[in-house]
Amino acid sequence: MADITYIPTDEGWLYLASLEDLCTRKIVGFHMGERMTRELCLRALDQAYRHQRPKGTVLHHSDRGSQYASSDYQTQLRQYGMTGSMSRKGNCYDNACIESFHSVLKKELVYLHKFKTRKETKEKIF
Repeated sequence: MADITYIPTDEGWLYLASLEDLCTRKIVGFHMGERMTRELCLRALDQAYRHQRPKGTVLHHSDRGSQYASSDYQTQLRQYGMTGSMSRKGNCYDNACIESFHSVLKKELVYLHKFKTRKETKEKIF
C-alpha cells in the first residue's frame, strides 16, 4: 500500500512517500523530497523492491494520485511483476492502513517538534 504525506519545516514542505507491506505492517520503502513528484514515489517503490524482492503475485494499492497513475510508475509496477490497484474515487478508506501509519507518525513525532530544516526532519524520521 502506498501514499504520500506532507511534513512542515521552516524551509517549506517535506514530502514522504511510503510503501507498507500489509502482511507484516512494516514500511518496506520510503523516500523524502522537496517536491511531490512521480520520481519521489518511484524511488520509494524501487527501495521496497530492492529490499524485499517479493516472490509471486504482489498487489500494489495506492490512491488515484497523478504520481501513482503516471505511465512511468505503472510501467515500473509491471516490470517488478506487481499488479496495480487504486482506491475508488473519493474514498480515502480504501487507503486506511497507510493513512493510519502517516497519522501516527505525525502525532507521535512531527507535531511534537518544530523542524527547522528538511535535513533535520529526514534524520529524525528515519
